[in-house]
Amino acid sequence: MNTQIHTIHAWQLQQDAIVFVVLPVIYFIWCYCLKRIVEKCGLEPGFLIWVPILNVIRLLQAAGLSEWLLILLLIPGVNFFVGLYIWVKICQARGKSGWLVVIILIPLVNIFFVPYLAFSE
Repeated sequence: MNTQIHTIHAWQLQQDAIVFVVLPVIYFIWCYCLKRIVEKCGLEPGFLIWVPILNVIRLLQAAGLSEWLLILLLIPGVNFFVGLYIWVKICQARGKSGWLVVIILIPLVNIFFVPYLAFSE
């Protein structure tokens, strides 16, 4: 019985570590990449780039799109196509081909899409 409680407790600690350490680090890296993309598109990212959901506003501005597209991102199904369109425009604003967005559709490779846009010349 004691071993079972110890195992459950160890599992809970692992979950806590993921939630309170790993996820914030991933979010920080994500926001930093978005910050770099916005800067390379010629805009000042400001504090909005660190705020969930509101950071999309800066991306839309960097892509030269209306901030109202954020509302379409909240509609299930529509958000997939609007999201692809936004990333195509961001790629073009960065001087890359819009076809680069195809990488988003490839599992495991897609995790390198945003860092590539952030750190490539």
